[in-house]
Formats: sequence, structure tokens, C-alpha cells
Amino acid sequence: MSVPHAPHTFGASTNAAEVIDGVDLHGRRAVVTGASSGIGVETARALAAAGADVTLAVRNTDAGAEVAARLEKELPPESGKLTVGRLDLADRSTVAAFVAAWQGPLHILVNNAGVMATPELTRTPDGQEWQFGVNHLGHFALATGLHRALAAADGARVVSVSSIGHLFSPVVFDDLDYRYRPYDSWTSYGQSKTANALFAVGAAERWADDGITANALMPGNVGDTSLARHMDMEQVAAFMASGELALPPQKTVEQVAATSVLLAASPTVEGITGRYFEDCAQAEPVAERAGAVSGVAPYAQSPENAARLWTVSDALVR
Repeated sequence: MSVPHAPHTFGASTNAAEVIDGVDLHGRRAVVTGASSGIGVETARALAAAGADVTLAVRNTDAGAEVAARLEKELPPESGKLTVGRLDLADRSTVAAFVAAWQGPLHILVNNAGVMATPELTRTPDGQEWQFGVNHLGHFALATGLHRALAAADGARVVSVSSIGHLFSPVVFDDLDYRYRPYDSWTSYGQSKTANALFAVGAAERWADDGITANALMPGNVGDTSLARHMDMEQVAAFMASGELALPPQKTVEQVAATSVLLAASPTVEGITGRYFEDCAQAEPVAERAGAVSGVAPYAQSPENAARLWTVSDALVR
């Protein structure tokens, strides 16, 4: 992985192409989940443009194939190879099949796919609440299943896409699946995004000796992705009016992919692990949720919470 030709200052307005400028990923292999739309497409585009061979790990392989074909036409000839793999994070069997089919080292894993604000309580086939099951447990099973391939890469990076939405809720260990408390789409989403952040803390601790770094991030606010398809905009407006929710300034999809690409490939973060990033920089701690548009909650960076979540998750995916 080469150093960019000239120093860069990255920030909130940086886009993925600027982050990847001058980085050479030829000979590297990457997996990007949810790469059939939105941020995942732009993340895959940037990594392939730098020379990485990128697998688009998607639930809808027809949509993934369309994206791959489009990117191949748009990318320069020296770009990396694009392939499509079937992965439904709610279906443990497809995760196991994806892991079993993987051969050789894996240098970059971007856990990007997700669902947000599912309006009704829904469960995965294994009985977990849908957002926690898809956003966290599916990715946990994938990453731990691919651990050997990551360790074989000698310097692999794992990127866990979280959200400012983690401020809605810590991980409620006594009721992960809303069996005893009323279901709420936003606390459910928040719990899953906190879990994404804690996964990076846990992986950083466990996998350091394997040369693997793991970091989480808030990509930014973008309205034109499929992630927001379940959002009740009247509810969002009510949250904002009450001061319970404040959205960060909106970005383009190329800009929201920038922090993922930074953590996946930039030499400027070499060796950094177990952290939470936003706007292409490490986030500051936030103590007060109401009105916050940036920062990371201490409970989402707690080593104790991360260790407990890892133990619980490992038992649930076995």
C-alpha cells in the first residue's frame, strides 16, 4: 500500500476519490457488504479504482451484477476485478456459505450493509430482533468466519459502519430482542449501531496479534440511499422538534463513503485500531445525546461492553 503522492488534509467535505488518490491496492482483496446501492457502491468503486479486487457481498445478486457491470464501464482499465457474492445477513446459512467459499487471504473487510428504523418488530429466522440480527450479528458471523483469511493477509483492515444513531441506545444486554420491553424502531437501530462500534473495540483487542486493525465510523447524513426506506419522516421531524434528534449536515454519497475508504485503505490511519471515526477523523466523546450531531458515546467505546457483547454474540451465532 503506497503513500499518497502529496500530503492530504481530509475532513467533512472530502470524498472517497480524494481519500484514495495515490493509494495503490493492486494485489489486495476486499469484501464490501451491501455494495449494490448507496455508500457500498462508492466504497467498492474507490477500492477497485486503486487496484483492489473487490467482492460485492449482496443479498440481491442480480442488482450486484448490474452494479459491477456499470462500475467496470466507468473505472479505468488498470482497476481491480469486481465479483459478486451472495450474502443475506439475516440468513446465517448464506453467511456460512460465503465464508466457506472464500479462498486465500482477505486484506479489507468493509461491514457496510444495514437496515434502519424498521417500523414493526421483526425477527430473523434465528429469532433475533431484525436490526440487531442484520446490522450486528450477521456481520459478526461474517467477520469471525473470515478471521483466518484476514489473519493471512498480514495487515488486514476491518471497517465497521456505525452511525450517530448509536446515541439512541446502548446495547441492552438484558433484552437484546425486545421480548420484555416495547419495540421502538429508533432504540433498536441505536442498539445495533452501538454494537457495530463495540465490535471494532472487541476485534481490535482480540486480533491485534494477527496484524488486523478494526475501526468503526459514522459515514454521514445522506438521504438518497435505500437505508432510509423505512424512515417515518413525520417521526423524524417530531424528534428534531423535541431536541431528541439533530441530523448532521447532509453530504453527497461520494462524501459519506470517504471515511469508510479512509479506514479501509489510507496510510494516514496505519496501525490505528479500536476507534470510532467521523468526517475522516477520530470522533470526540459526547456525554449529552440530545441535539448531538457528532461524537461517540463512552458506552460505545467501553472495553467491558465490547467484551460482554463479543461473548454474547459468539454464543448466538454458533
